[in-house]
Amino acid sequence: MIKILGISAYYHDSSAAVVVDGHIIAAAQEERFTRIKHDPSFPAQAIIYCLKQANIKLCDLDSIIFYDKPMLKFERLLETYLALSPKGFTSFLRAMPIWLKEKLYMKTVLRNELKSIIKIQEPEKIDNKVALPQLLFSQHHQAHAASAFYPSPYNKAVVLCLDGVGEWATSSVWLGENERLSPLYEMNFPHSLGLLYSSFTYYCGFRVNSGEYKLMGLAPYGKPLYVDLIYKHLIDVKTDGSFSLNMKYFDYPTGSVMTNKAFAKLFSGPARNADSKLTQKEMDLASSIQQVIEEVVLKISQYAFEKTGCENLCLAGGVALNCVANGRLQREGPFESIWIQPAAGDAGGSLGAAMLATHEYFDLPRLKRLGKEQNHSSDQMQGGYLGPEFSDSEIISYLEGRKIHFEQNDDSMLFNQVAKLINDGEVVGWFQGRMEFGPRALGNRTIIGDPRNQKMQTVMNLKIKNRESFRPFAPAVLAEDVEQYFQQNTASPYMLLVAKIKDSLRLKGTDTPLKGIEQLKQKRSTLPAITHVDYSARVQTVHKETNPRFHQLISAFKALTGIAVVINTSFNVRGEPPVCTPKDAVECFLATEMDYLVMNNIILEKKQMKKEHVVEAKLRSFAAD
Repeated sequence: MIKILGISAYYHDSSAAVVVDGHIIAAAQEERFTRIKHDPSFPAQAIIYCLKQANIKLCDLDSIIFYDKPMLKFERLLETYLALSPKGFTSFLRAMPIWLKEKLYMKTVLRNELKSIIKIQEPEKIDNKVALPQLLFSQHHQAHAASAFYPSPYNKAVVLCLDGVGEWATSSVWLGENERLSPLYEMNFPHSLGLLYSSFTYYCGFRVNSGEYKLMGLAPYGKPLYVDLIYKHLIDVKTDGSFSLNMKYFDYPTGSVMTNKAFAKLFSGPARNADSKLTQKEMDLASSIQQVIEEVVLKISQYAFEKTGCENLCLAGGVALNCVANGRLQREGPFESIWIQPAAGDAGGSLGAAMLATHEYFDLPRLKRLGKEQNHSSDQMQGGYLGPEFSDSEIISYLEGRKIHFEQNDDSMLFNQVAKLINDGEVVGWFQGRMEFGPRALGNRTIIGDPRNQKMQTVMNLKIKNRESFRPFAPAVLAEDVEQYFQQNTASPYMLLVAKIKDSLRLKGTDTPLKGIEQLKQKRSTLPAITHVDYSARVQTVHKETNPRFHQLISAFKALTGIAVVINTSFNVRGEPPVCTPKDAVECFLATEMDYLVMNNIILEKKQMKKEHVVEAKLRSFAAD
């Protein structure tokens, strides 16, 4: 048996993954355990969980692989500062001590952290100078490419990686064939689609590396008025999709912010303050940069298709989480089939690195695939359910320890009961099975509601999630019924594709002259809570094979209402990662206006909670995200 631990750490979204003989045993982000959103620290708790799930000790591993090559990243940092000096000297002074003390000595840092895990697992060994497993390093985009190709359903595929920056690469194209990944070409820092999008995220008043999805959600409220300006001044795109940015307008190579005074002058004002009201300008900027990103991604993909003739495409990197661009690529792009790594950002780097070591370093054959057809059960991600799970006895022990009232029903009653609660307009926390890997709630750490309820989007945003009212909610739909509701005929198990709702569900007379956030007031379809202002939705198809309980719940809702769709949003509040444990779930339930919490077969009703428990939970403050 070949046992590999992959690690991603020290930038954002640290994570760990364990792969045994090519089988993904476990993967999780450190944030879920520490409760620090996008936690960049060494993923000690995620590693301990993954090793426990695999039932192995750290010393039993054949190899440990890190998702990055720090020396190459340091080379890029140093060359950039030297090329632009004396500009950025303050930033240089701030960065160097960290590099000189830690990051240049990453092997030593990692070995010391790993020894601390051995001390926890096998304290008797630590005094005996234990030999750690061999330590490997992959390149950043190589790990992204591996995370996309190796778990995919394809024996051969083009792999497109788009993010902010790795060591040098910001965009790269690969060809995956069986066990091998071959680089075809790449674009390098500072020219980056991810950093261009993050620059607009920053300018519109959102937090970089966490607010990009807000910008994407805001885009449909605006018009692409600035597209020509962006092409004229900020980005030069060739017919093959290669591009360069005009660095006159950006501060990120050496500065502490993304954009500079020239950028502000181009768009007639300074960056929006995060606490100020959103205006039509931000909405139009979001719409504009979204259109530009989509067009560039389409050009890159078209060129990759022409160069390789390959009909399958895999995607990874932070830009691959832009589900609007993904949906357009699926509809308009040249590829017959597309597969996207659900943990496409840096979190997926740990998994990609572990898969890379498995197939390229140890030369293990890939697990059997079902061919080129994209199928929910033919990839290796197990629906994305790779995190911790908890038994009824563990949940009950926690609840009894806190003297929290609960009821318990068997499956014969549970699904019909919860379906009725949703139908009655209640908001339900749904905590089941193994936690999802990646940023999306896929039905195991989820808050659910009735998509027919027009008020549900505002209620859930403001009273449950404590976030901006414009943020859309995603539908979870039975896979076999997806074509009845959406203009989509392929699986979308990881909620990474946006599709339009069916014309038959659209309401007449909804194309009104309302502008900006006022558009939220317009009921646009028979499923208004999951219909965005442009009649789109970020679709998750729910499959009986990968999540039978969530499938059974939606089936019960369909039997009751005739609707095979529910609202699905991640089980968390603003500024916190999705819940991991029963304790996390109960604290979130008590602190919000959620009506019910269902953990496995155990049900909590808000009205039955002790007043002191609710008051205590609501004393928590929620960080900005």
